[in-house]
Amino acid sequence: GPLSDRHLMEVRLGELPAWLATRDFSPQGLLGGVQKAWSSYYNKYINVKKGGPAGISMLLAGYCLLSYGWNYQHISKISFLASV
Repeated sequence: GPLSDRHLMEVRLGELPAWLATRDFSPQGLLGGVQKAWSSYYNKYINVKKGGPAGISMLLAGYCLLSYGWNYQHISKISFLASV
């Protein structure tokens, strides 16, 4: 496609000066770029699909492992006494 429609990561090193010349460096253009970057970041990392059995299962498994780790000494003393 046209050079002005490409993202920065799609531009080759030799095309970089020409690509920079097509950018809008006015305050309004910079603000638009920041808004577009924030929107992209938000949609990728913050506004993700919620729910589903996998997330709940991972949370429950993590709680079980953490609880076992906190109570390991108490559990190991009981199992030792039961085996004697």
